[in-house]
Amino acid sequence: MQRFPQAGGCPQLPRCLCLLLAAVAGPTLADTPANCSYADIQGSWIFHSSDADGDNSIDCTDSTPMENVVVLSLQEPNIAVDQFGNIGKWTLIYNQGFEATVNGRTYFAFSYYEQDGDEVTSFCDRTFPGWSHDTTVRNWACIQGQKQGASVPKVHRVTRLDAEQGAKKYVNNHKLIEAINAKKGGTWTARAYPQHEELTVAEWHRRSGGHRSRLPQRPRAAPMTKEHREIIQSLPDSFDWNDVNGINYVSPVRDQAQCGSCYAFSSMAALESQVRILTNNTQQPVFSPQDIVSCSAYAQGCDGGFPYLIAGKYAKDFGVVAESCDPYQGSDTPTCGTDMSCGRTYAAHYRYVGGYYGACNEALMMQSLVHNGPLVVGFEVYDDLRPYKDGVYHHDFALAEQLGGGQIDPFELTNHAVLVTGYGTLNGTKFWNIKNSWSSDWGDNGYFKIQRGNDECAVESLAVEVEVIL
Repeated sequence: MQRFPQAGGCPQLPRCLCLLLAAVAGPTLADTPANCSYADIQGSWIFHSSDADGDNSIDCTDSTPMENVVVLSLQEPNIAVDQFGNIGKWTLIYNQGFEATVNGRTYFAFSYYEQDGDEVTSFCDRTFPGWSHDTTVRNWACIQGQKQGASVPKVHRVTRLDAEQGAKKYVNNHKLIEAINAKKGGTWTARAYPQHEELTVAEWHRRSGGHRSRLPQRPRAAPMTKEHREIIQSLPDSFDWNDVNGINYVSPVRDQAQCGSCYAFSSMAALESQVRILTNNTQQPVFSPQDIVSCSAYAQGCDGGFPYLIAGKYAKDFGVVAESCDPYQGSDTPTCGTDMSCGRTYAAHYRYVGGYYGACNEALMMQSLVHNGPLVVGFEVYDDLRPYKDGVYHHDFALAEQLGGGQIDPFELTNHAVLVTGYGTLNGTKFWNIKNSWSSDWGDNGYFKIQRGNDECAVESLAVEVEVIL
């Protein structure tokens, strides 16, 4: 989660986070966060904490006095218990850290790591200086955690972008497109987009999620139970927030350009829909992805990010601004250009669908979608998605491999963030209807359908739901 900050680049974030980023990050794409799993984090933790009398400008460093002690037991599946027996909840946040809320306070920290060239060592039994605040986002304190018991550091090597390969122009794979369209029993069609060849391979890599959005390990969709199947039976066969009794509660499709800001666009789109739903469409804001790209150290600018930390945590801790307060540029900037006099819209609640990382599945996504609003999801992007035209997308591994469908991926899979607006069935194939951020000239007026019910490209494993404060 570390992003290299420029001077003045994160004026609205806690000082502890800015210092953390400056201390451990570097300006190259090779810098990655720790790689810590659920099993690494689960267990008993001792946090040392400063007095809870600060605000979100609190200055947290290794030298900050932290004389108070908080003990948290992080238990299966998402139960957190403090030293007084108070029971709350916790969740892993991707592979980067964790968040727990107990007795009216939220605790958040990034897992500790060290990097030497391409080699990253994750020390998942300790954290960088983090912070806590009460659930009204007041009374901030600095924290630093140490897990109890033995722990073995984890070492992995990072993949650096090949500059020569990344500088090449992207080329539409016409053989792959022809094979998709000729496939017997195929559920979708493809086309060549001339404008795609105006981008380089590296720019497409960013556009599809960015280097730092990659998850080396991710959960599978949670198993379906009898209760989950009953949930599906209780819901309508099809539903879409684009048309609820003739009313559209989804903001227009936008274009992220060559910046890896899909996480910002999908997060802003979810918050925009929330406002539309809660005001019966009388308010139709468009929020600023550039504020996220340029000002939020919860993400990696144009190199990627994760919706839980943006649609959720950033929106609750700091709020989001209107597009006019920081118009989209499609690039990283040396400083934050947001007009700080602008009003902000805040998230009231946020969570992974199912309540914690790893609990999501088709039934719970459908339920949340119908009852709460559009969902932000991350999924794995393969080269055959880029020429999508219409129908219900399904990645054919054998076909793509046979015809060189992986030409765009000399690096690794990316985690592309998009907005699920609805679901249904087309010619017997179940689908999710998804709003992308590759312009309205792509796909089905900027949307695509993807198979539902089989965790296609991991689309059913990491959905995030949010609610806003008006």
